[in-house]
Amino acid sequence: MKNAKIILAVVLALVMVFALAACGTPANNTPANNTTPANNTEPEPAKPTDEELAKNVADLIDAIYVQEWTEKTDAQCEAAKKAWDALTDAQKELVEGEEADPDYFGRDTGDAKKDDPRNADSIGEKELLVVSFGTSFNESRSTDIKGIEDVLAKAYPDWSVRRAFTAQIIINHVQARDGEKIDNVKQALDRAVKNGVKTLVVQPTHLMHGAEYDELVEELNNYKDKIATIVVAEPLLGEVGADATIINSDKEAVAKAVVEAAVKAAGFDSIDAAEKAGTAFVLMGHGTSHNAKVTYSQMQTQMNKLGYKNVFIGTVEGEPEETACEEVIKAVSEAGYKNVILRPLMVVAGDHANNDMADPEDPESWISMFKDSKKFENVDPQIAGLGRIEAVESIYVDHTAAAIKEATK
Repeated sequence: MKNAKIILAVVLALVMVFALAACGTPANNTPANNTTPANNTEPEPAKPTDEELAKNVADLIDAIYVQEWTEKTDAQCEAAKKAWDALTDAQKELVEGEEADPDYFGRDTGDAKKDDPRNADSIGEKELLVVSFGTSFNESRSTDIKGIEDVLAKAYPDWSVRRAFTAQIIINHVQARDGEKIDNVKQALDRAVKNGVKTLVVQPTHLMHGAEYDELVEELNNYKDKIATIVVAEPLLGEVGADATIINSDKEAVAKAVVEAAVKAAGFDSIDAAEKAGTAFVLMGHGTSHNAKVTYSQMQTQMNKLGYKNVFIGTVEGEPEETACEEVIKAVSEAGYKNVILRPLMVVAGDHANNDMADPEDPESWISMFKDSKKFENVDPQIAGLGRIEAVESIYVDHTAAAIKEATK
């Protein structure tokens, strides 16, 4: 009976509580007009989905995947990296934009700390500015580009060696991912003016007198009244010449150097030994619509003149037309070679070498196209830029020497 009374009391108490709540009076007798009813509480905003977070990062990457620097660029690079770091591994895999993908921040391209942006002040009156297209591949940048810069710094200790890249897209990539700030050409020239440089020698690491070289010269013309003496050294392959038959000592030296390096890396004693083993070497350049594209045809002429009948010149862009991948496959096959070594004819083994040439997952890469042709038994890549070859570095030293002589006469 006692238990029944206790239960009844509890029930009646609960009824009272609910009755008071229904009348708008809280159980603690606090006036109703001082309390915000639960059904008027603002709902919490919905959390962004994984897809929305990934799209935000993709948009931030696309915003810095541009060739023009603005006053917002530094902040945009920082924001993109911060947003990427906040993603989970699963969310990072969803990043996809016009140019963005998980590899932009996620791909391991080596240790950026091995590189030197060479963007310090306290330059002095004599500067040697080494201008490159650039690469976001850390290992290649420190080996190929920095390698050339280091050799020049050693050869000319009285000159302050500084760096500039012509590709703002690459500058932004390296800055956003690795926190390394590399000057573009205008920034480097403004730095020279601010530091009181009087004699500026510019050594392009570009392969030829192409579009990048022309743009560089155009930019330098804007500083003729700000720097007393500006001299531009020759690019790697020297003067272009009128047609495919024109070759020079620079092209001969580069041809010998890259073939020797390729033959050695492939494990042969000589190019003739490789030829007897049915092995061809395909050297893949960039290609260009600029009239300097004849340079690639000249390099093929040079290979032929040196007796390197198992060396073929190709280009990513397929300009000149005979350097397109399909045409090179046809030429190598018709010549009877069953083994192919792919190697870049580029100063830096960067994106084109790693992706366009050697990516087995990309059906449009050269290694995939050569294999898919079913015409060859073996197709192997060598990922190494010209900039790491000692004989090529020596050519840059010689070109710089000629420019310094002109600048100081």
